[in-house]
Amino acid sequence: MSKTIIISNRLPVQLQISNGGITAVPSVGGLATGMKSVHSSGDSLWIGWSGLTDEEIPDELSGKIDEALAKHGSSKVRLTADEVDGFYYGFSNRTIWPLFHYFLEYSEFELDSWNTYKAVNQKFADAILEKAGDEDTIWVHDYQLMLVPQMVREKRPNISIGFFLHIPFPSFEIFRTMPWREEVLRGLLGSDLIGFHIYDYERHFLSSVRRLLGLDVSFNDIYLDNRVIKVDSFPMGIDYKKFRGAAEEHEKRTPDEVSELQKRLNSHKVSDPDNKFLLSIDRLDYSKGIAKRLNAFEYFLNKYPQYKEKVRLIILAVPSRSNVPQYQLLKREIDELVGRINGEFSTVSWTPIWYFYRSMPFDNLIDLYTSSDIAWLTPLRDGMNLVAKEYIATRTDKTGVLILSEMAGSANEMNESLLINPNNFEQIADAINEAINMPIEEQQAKNEQLQKRLERYNVEKWANDFMTSLKEQRDREAANVSARITEDRLATIVQEYSKAKKRLLFLDYDGTLAGFHNDPQKAGPDEELYELLDTLHNQEGTELFLISGRDKDTFTKWFLPKGYNMIVEHGVWISRKGEPFKLLENVKNDWMEKIRPVLESFVDRTPGSFIEEKNYSLAWHYRKTDPDFGNLRATELSTVLTSLIGTDDLSVLNGNKVMEVKSSNVNKGRASMRMLGEADYNFVFAIGDDWTDEFMFQELPDSTVTVKVGRQKTSAKYFVEDTKKVRTLLKAFIKS
Repeated sequence: MSKTIIISNRLPVQLQISNGGITAVPSVGGLATGMKSVHSSGDSLWIGWSGLTDEEIPDELSGKIDEALAKHGSSKVRLTADEVDGFYYGFSNRTIWPLFHYFLEYSEFELDSWNTYKAVNQKFADAILEKAGDEDTIWVHDYQLMLVPQMVREKRPNISIGFFLHIPFPSFEIFRTMPWREEVLRGLLGSDLIGFHIYDYERHFLSSVRRLLGLDVSFNDIYLDNRVIKVDSFPMGIDYKKFRGAAEEHEKRTPDEVSELQKRLNSHKVSDPDNKFLLSIDRLDYSKGIAKRLNAFEYFLNKYPQYKEKVRLIILAVPSRSNVPQYQLLKREIDELVGRINGEFSTVSWTPIWYFYRSMPFDNLIDLYTSSDIAWLTPLRDGMNLVAKEYIATRTDKTGVLILSEMAGSANEMNESLLINPNNFEQIADAINEAINMPIEEQQAKNEQLQKRLERYNVEKWANDFMTSLKEQRDREAANVSARITEDRLATIVQEYSKAKKRLLFLDYDGTLAGFHNDPQKAGPDEELYELLDTLHNQEGTELFLISGRDKDTFTKWFLPKGYNMIVEHGVWISRKGEPFKLLENVKNDWMEKIRPVLESFVDRTPGSFIEEKNYSLAWHYRKTDPDFGNLRATELSTVLTSLIGTDDLSVLNGNKVMEVKSSNVNKGRASMRMLGEADYNFVFAIGDDWTDEFMFQELPDSTVTVKVGRQKTSAKYFVEDTKKVRTLLKAFIKS
């Protein structure tokens, strides 16, 4: 029976050693809660670090730890103190975390830390491989383990792997500064499905894949070797019922049952009913913008002095990575800011800021959520920010105002909140003023919409959506495998080929027989290709046609002395058995003078692009341009050309990084059908890699063996992955 293996840096349980024994206590963190439905249903296993280094675990307790974890469906990865320091505190939190949150000045690029990161990722991968079967499903979590998917894929190429990044993925300009950027991307691309919280992160990732690895990306599909990797966004929710239920229970408590914190909050509410509580809850992290929020609060008090002694900011800063220097400096800065602002504005009966530097029990969090009139959450960069969702979930009477940074991932789902730029103090001060004065009816109308959305798309729905999408991706890949030319299928095709008395072969050139080159004139045939074509051309009963969009002058230079049959410029010219090219179609080129200036203007505005002028067509190449910019310009050019040619007898072909204008009555399908009609063939074969070859696949009879090079959508019956596989296929024809 197949199982689901969840893997993350930390396990969903905490180990406690006491009296020579050990116990495992379930964690209450967001990921542990989010994966509960996946982990508890069916056969599953959670792999991660136990939280204890090898040096901290007595030999006699090692087995007991395994037993304790097994009771919770978990298995540990062993790490030494040095590995934790280099992998977690080092590369994960001194390189990836600041870089992905746009704090480039805090990013450290240390080779030793990178090497430790790789070694520890391999440990996690080995732990998976030890436990996993080919039918299992692997779900890897977060930035600490970005190399794991490919490490597992190398040993188990057919296993189903999903990856989810819980922090932002930065823009290409930021990500490219990492020395090991390609390795990180390729590590992630070992997955079948890569998930992000929001589309912006997905878009940044796809841009980096295109620009750094040069891979083909179609919408949210990445084509890599013989696989298609899907990239999608899945905004993580919360356990809505848990927070809602806790808030409802909180309301039912008698005065004797409430906590000391709640009693203190209540006493202030009673003494001044108009006093407003602003709540700020974050881990102590520079990405959360706590220091900037304090400065903004000071700005607010100066701009709106009427609120002095009428508002109180409650800051809960949860300790985090206290042994990292930047966090130590941040703690000192926040302590000083709180002291200075309180010293400046406090009165005998009013302290503007209540500051808590500690973790709080769940019940106390509910006290703060239900008692605060305004939640003020303004991170400078945040993957999601679940606190915003938790606050709204606890507002049982639908009152309360959420002021949320537009830099938080949750802002995409919570448009009803007051969205602000965390760097704009003027906007923040005005937003606090608006929140204080927002009518109850408006608060309730906004929060009703937010609560419905949060209840509907909760954390369980998030996890199930990801797993469903991963399964669909694997099913799609399995369906695609049925079209791949496997060894068995190749044997069948070769058998048909060898039995046929008269064969007709149509072979595209660029992207099929030869790879692409930034300069088309430098992509000429190599000796192996010449030898392969010579053999096919001279084979008894075989009629070979090179069919290409190339110009006749180039093919004359490369192939005419060989005596091959050739059709070029998409069907305009034909050469048989070494004769000079002749027109196959009656076409005009008087339109070229009108179109050339348009293409030239796009060359001027698109660095790296150039025009290839053929006898009866014009091609605008953009392979050497920035991928995103080139695609943008290509879309723009397509619109311009389509409107310009109007009803003229012209068409625009979108090839592989090339856009070509030519006569609309000329294409490879029309040309190949003319050749087919010249004799009675009992085996017809056509192979090509781009949209210009689709005309062949569509026009030729159903009995034709049509093959697409690459994994893009096609009308061909079969596909092979690359030019190397094309040559393997053609060599099999020769050996038959």
